[in-house]
Amino acid sequence: MSDTNESSNEKSQDLRSRLKQITQPLVDSLDSKLRDQVDHRVDDRVETLLAARLSVIERAIADLDREVREMKEQGRA
Repeated sequence: MSDTNESSNEKSQDLRSRLKQITQPLVDSLDSKLRDQVDHRVDDRVETLLAARLSVIERAIADLDREVREMKEQGRA
C-alpha cells in the first residue's frame, strides 16, 4: 500500500514539475509585462508630482529674486 502511495506521489510531483515547466515562460512573460505597466504608471505619477512641487519652488525663487532686486534698488535710491 505504501508503494502505491509513493508511486502516486511521484507521479503527482512529476506532473507538477512538467506543468510548471510548461507554464513558467507564460508566467514570466505576464510578470514582465505587468511590471513594465506598473513602472510606467509609477514613473508618470512621480513625474507629475515632481513637476507640481518644482513649480511651487520655482515661483518661490522668482518671488525671492524679485524682492532682492527691489531691496537693492531701494538701497541705491
